[in-house]
Amino acid sequence: MGFLYSQLFKQLPYPTGSYNGKTIVITGSNVGLGKEAARHFARMGAGKIILAVRNLDKGNSAKVDIETTTSCANDVIQVWQVDMASYASVESFAARVNAELDRVDIFIANAGIAPAKYAIAEDNEASITVNFISTFLLAALVVPKLKSTARLYNTRPMFSIVSSDVHAHTTLPQKSAPNGKILTTVNDRAFAEKHWNEQYPVSKLLGVFCVRALAEKYPVSTLPVTFNCVNPGLCHSELGRDFPTLAFWLIKLVLARSTEVGSRTLVHAASQDAASHGQYMTDCGTGAPSAFVTSEEGKEVQERVWDELVLKLESIKPNCMSNF
Repeated sequence: MGFLYSQLFKQLPYPTGSYNGKTIVITGSNVGLGKEAARHFARMGAGKIILAVRNLDKGNSAKVDIETTTSCANDVIQVWQVDMASYASVESFAARVNAELDRVDIFIANAGIAPAKYAIAEDNEASITVNFISTFLLAALVVPKLKSTARLYNTRPMFSIVSSDVHAHTTLPQKSAPNGKILTTVNDRAFAEKHWNEQYPVSKLLGVFCVRALAEKYPVSTLPVTFNCVNPGLCHSELGRDFPTLAFWLIKLVLARSTEVGSRTLVHAASQDAASHGQYMTDCGTGAPSAFVTSEEGKEVQERVWDELVLKLESIKPNCMSNF
């Protein structure tokens, strides 16, 4: 009943306020939730908005569309390329953020995929690379710019990761793997295909775990940047484009929020203060993650996943975790 009430009856507030002088970066922002969030920030006077996209042509089309509907100046929105399926692209993009931007006040990690079948990106199943590994690699690599923004501009920047309530649709069947082997098992083709309906939920669950773990390891008192994750609910977007089943589209037709309404949750989560550090945001408020996440077993699994993520990120970019 909670999901149905949220989707059908919950009224989400229209974003208001001023973002004058703020710099905002949004990945996956050429379409869908990311684009609509960028439109809100442009409407509210953001000084600079970086549309971080895989396809520059689509990104430039989004830029023109947002400028047309908000009348923002044509130098506010920039389109930068990043492919979250490529570690090298993530590293190059992060280096550009650190070198070219004076400040980053809000970073929304919105890019994500929900593939219909198993595929490899880098050394993982594709959704694990894009939704989880590369997202946290990007966080580790841009956090120096967010920290310097905090220091130079007396503000507290935000890194907000777009999650999903489907993280509650799994209790991580890979948790039975030997110590240090959860991610290996998550990426194992035979195991993933056997549990394919849970693979996208797993990619989101891993993110929820690690936002919570990051906040525990780097609390508000030591890290001048807030990290949270946000559930936008079921929305009309391109995320489910690889799922052509009639049932899926009927569910979306009846229950899905409009893309604009869903984007309000992203803007809300990205605009919160330090109290949201490590939190799971939903319906433009602070929510509770799944019962598994908060269980004793979940807490133990969270520690294991975090330890494996740290080793993974350090293997990709040595010493990146020292940025925190």
